[in-house]
Amino acid sequence: MRKPSNNKIMNHYSAWKYIVLVITFIIMLFSALPTWYGEDAAIQVGAKAGLNLTPQALCRVLTDEGIQVKRITQAEGETVIVLEQESQQSKAKSFLSDRVEDDSQLTLALAPAAPEWLLSMGFTPIKLGLDLRGGVQFLLDVEVEPVYQLHYDAFVDSVRQFTRTQGIAGVSVRLGSETGVVITMPDTSGRGDIRQFIKTNYPIWQVTNLENSSLRADFKPDEKIKIRDLTVKQNLQIMRSRIEQLGITEALVQRQGEHRIRIELPGVQDPAAAKNVIGATASLAFYEVKNAGSVNAKILKDKSALPVYVARKPVLGGEHIVDARASLGEMGMPEVVIHLDRAGGKVMSDFSRDNIGKPMATSYSEYSRDAQGKVKQSTEVISVATIQSQLGDRFSITGAGDYSQAQQLALLLRAGSMTAPVTIVEERTIGPSLGAENITNGFSALALGMAMTLLFMGLWYRRLGWVANVALITNMVILFGLLALIPGAVLTLPGIAGLVLTVGMAVDTNVLIFERIKDKLKEGRGFAHAIDRGFDSAVSTIFDANFTTMITAVVLYSIGNGPIQGFALTLGLGLLTSMFTGIFASRALINWVYGRDFSRDVKV
Repeated sequence: MRKPSNNKIMNHYSAWKYIVLVITFIIMLFSALPTWYGEDAAIQVGAKAGLNLTPQALCRVLTDEGIQVKRITQAEGETVIVLEQESQQSKAKSFLSDRVEDDSQLTLALAPAAPEWLLSMGFTPIKLGLDLRGGVQFLLDVEVEPVYQLHYDAFVDSVRQFTRTQGIAGVSVRLGSETGVVITMPDTSGRGDIRQFIKTNYPIWQVTNLENSSLRADFKPDEKIKIRDLTVKQNLQIMRSRIEQLGITEALVQRQGEHRIRIELPGVQDPAAAKNVIGATASLAFYEVKNAGSVNAKILKDKSALPVYVARKPVLGGEHIVDARASLGEMGMPEVVIHLDRAGGKVMSDFSRDNIGKPMATSYSEYSRDAQGKVKQSTEVISVATIQSQLGDRFSITGAGDYSQAQQLALLLRAGSMTAPVTIVEERTIGPSLGAENITNGFSALALGMAMTLLFMGLWYRRLGWVANVALITNMVILFGLLALIPGAVLTLPGIAGLVLTVGMAVDTNVLIFERIKDKLKEGRGFAHAIDRGFDSAVSTIFDANFTTMITAVVLYSIGNGPIQGFALTLGLGLLTSMFTGIFASRALINWVYGRDFSRDVKV
């Protein structure tokens, strides 16, 4: 009886492996193609702009104005007008601003120049960073002290209300001269009740006894850090929402340091409009109007600097606003139509039902820095209106100014009110011409590096050199395809440096393998046998070298920002694609071309 053979076949891949390699390359090739075509100047018209024209009618109108249109696409109410010439972009925006209801929905943009059949498959160009496309960068400082002050004020009001309810007389609750809240009592009879109230309702506060029957309450040591981190994270989300309202889809918004936010807006050609929205801290609040001299009232000023007495706490804050639109009222006056969430709608409904015939004040607040650099809040009553009927989750307010000011306020309210004031501490603008020069220089360096590498590999390794060259070209195609496919991936100038470095690392994989093959040939092994042993012996070395470099790339990406992340991204992806093409694609080519020529050496 014949024993089953344990021999293995060298230099052989199963058919499914070749299929996977070919399909991977084709997908990555299609993903990389839109980047080759580049981008065209365009105007992006938001869904809320009120542009009531079909693409055909809009094309005729723009053509009659001498604006050459390449194509117009509409999707989910949003219209993208792609122009033939970039010089006509500003003219087209100015022309359209007179024909839409909300010109804040008009954005200068760039659209892919790739054929429609390629874009319809879902492939898009690589997103370019600020240093390549041009645009504007803002560094914002989040002022956390006003947030702490709001917590202190709420705590003081709550403790005061508790002492009144419990009938604890002679209690004084005030902010301390340095930090914390000082609670002074004539004796210790009510101290236990107050401590229990704070422990139950304010677990993040700690209470210590002072002399003369007093207490000091303040945040626990780590709570201020938690509040700061939460505040910055909330402001990050609001910033992203505001930028989406501007129609900028490729912005980078990330935290920098303890309390700063860095925003990059590639392709933005109107930084003033972006600055007005990003740096603004508009917030609305609705107050019950009190009589002059009322105990539980505070004083706000209206536009004429006259005092308005309102309740100390607002009925409703801007955090409940989910939508806001500017419009013209029945008398032709600008107004902002407010849409509240369910919780806010119920509060407003209950309050207005119980206060029909009474006035309600609407205040507008914003933060700014004074000459000394300190943050200050300015609050102004923009309207005092009598409640005529029960309100729901939709109602309108007036007094925001002219129509353009009402539009600006509506945009800010839609995007959300800041949980803490922010100020722009740094602004940098990079022109598109400088970005184009960076692209030209960067890719010229990449092309020169690839050409020199291809020439060297072809001359030095000859029979196997062409395999390394094909693997290198495949590697760059897959790398560009991955950069275009990965959500949030942005190519920067340091990223191009990472691409150039990848060229060297990619052939380094083949160099290690080919040198192992040459060593095996010197030992007297056949070519097929040398190929098999050469690949097997080099894989562990390649993996170890690339794994240690990958650790560095991950660390750079996690702790770096902007340009550093751009370099780390291409470096990390380049390591993965280099191993894939150097080990698997190169082996597949060698197996396919040379494996059958050495059939006598195939079995061992």
